[in-house]
Amino acid sequence: MGALSIRDVRKSYQGTEILKGINLEIEKGELLILVGPSGCGKSTLLSMIAGLDTVTSGEIRIGDRVVNNLSPKDRDIAMVFQSYALYPSMTVRENISFGLEIRKVGKAEQQKIVERVAHTLQIGHLLDRKPSQLSGGQRQRVAMGRAIARDPSLFLFDEPLSNLDAKLRVEMRVEIKQLHQRMGTTIVYVTHDQIEAMTLGDKIAVMKAGEVQQFGTPQQIYDNPANLFVAGFMGSPSMNFIPARVEAMGSGHGVRLESGANTYVFPAVSANGKLKSWEGKEVVFGIRPEQITHKVESGLVGEHMATATMPISLTEPTGPDTLVLVPVNGREVTCRVHPAHARAPGENMDLMFDLSKAVYFDPASELRIA
Repeated sequence: MGALSIRDVRKSYQGTEILKGINLEIEKGELLILVGPSGCGKSTLLSMIAGLDTVTSGEIRIGDRVVNNLSPKDRDIAMVFQSYALYPSMTVRENISFGLEIRKVGKAEQQKIVERVAHTLQIGHLLDRKPSQLSGGQRQRVAMGRAIARDPSLFLFDEPLSNLDAKLRVEMRVEIKQLHQRMGTTIVYVTHDQIEAMTLGDKIAVMKAGEVQQFGTPQQIYDNPANLFVAGFMGSPSMNFIPARVEAMGSGHGVRLESGANTYVFPAVSANGKLKSWEGKEVVFGIRPEQITHKVESGLVGEHMATATMPISLTEPTGPDTLVLVPVNGREVTCRVHPAHARAPGENMDLMFDLSKAVYFDPASELRIA
């Protein structure tokens, strides 16, 4: 039995189905990310795990217990909110120990727990301050400390970093990952930020309109997206989607690409014959920006590489890389190149396409073909 098991969970409000049969399971010590755009149902699902909202049908298990009808206090969980939810009149020490006080934990034991938590989160020097004297990052650490002090079987994080500025968000993301590695806690973490999802999660559930579009490890979801939504949502910059006609090519098939005055047919090396029934039809050819880069010496080119000369329409320096945009089949395609090799807008550039991880989608159903 996993640490958390969600089986065919549904939620309806006034006849409208909000969650449409969610099935997820994680083991003890895993960090599950629920990610998706606003309104996809991820926070509703978290509230149902916490007991703050009811389940219309289905089953939620925490450990070996079905918790559908248990109150939040009986589920052995701790929750960290984006708003921190600290008591303004209490010191940091009092905020962390408040839950222990309610549970009638002895004063000496409370002190030990608070000191251990403060050491873990490096907030020992803040224990006698009040929330108004803390920065946003410090407040979030205190909120996490209050949850850790309870030593629950399951931690629930509801977009805990969304109120922080970009730099602090990165720092806190690292701290949460390190904390998880040190403590081995089981966490369900809600976010709309795909970078948080990729960097923090052991498992990711990508949600849209009340359904799980794909569930797997970060690398599985990034390399093998199940549909156009997942492919476009996960990754920054997002995957390029190029409408392209399938053509016969030797014993296999390829996709026809036009850019400037040039036409190419790139072999569909990762499709394993699955495009045969699509010959003469249009598919969506998906390729990530890092799989299109500047041309290197021929001796370094792998067997699944294809080269093309394309006109540059825009450049975006990012520091370590430069993003260049080129027109392909009427779409602007983003490529990631070394700054030293980038050409100026209006110039042609020799580019190299790594076709080994290219993917192909049905333009009507938006599902993955190959």
